[in-house]
Amino acid sequence: MASTEMQYVIFRLNGESYGIEIKYVETIEKIMEITRVPKTSAFIKGVINLRGEIVPVIDVKERFNLGSSGYDSEARIIVNKIDDMLIGFIVDSASEVKNISQENVNYNIVDESFQEGFVKGIAKHENKVIILVDIDKILNLNHEIKQELEGGES
Repeated sequence: MASTEMQYVIFRLNGESYGIEIKYVETIEKIMEITRVPKTSAFIKGVINLRGEIVPVIDVKERFNLGSSGYDSEARIIVNKIDDMLIGFIVDSASEVKNISQENVNYNIVDESFQEGFVKGIAKHENKVIILVDIDKILNLNHEIKQELEGGES
């Protein structure tokens, strides 16, 4: 019996591996100039001009309460498409796509009491642990964030 595999873009934060479903990922870009937007949450770094499209950018490390640091040459912006909206996630590095068998993912480790709320499951792949993130929860955990990103300009 063949098990179901899903593709994940693997990125790193503070030396740990995370995965995001490839179906959300539009492109991966090097860090570029980010224009700060006033009166937004600290983890919303601002917006970038990506080939003529204005894309809000979130620092995932800050969003996950993992601290903040400057960006080095390995840092990337993973541009995702969610509900017809582009949004960039700044990560320490992102370089590969992995096929992960669903039988190697533990979804039971995450329950209602799990504080961070951003984790969908934990995968074992090639003797490594990969934390699979729930992209919807990154944006929807606090409904105000999504409103902030969709633009409070009128």
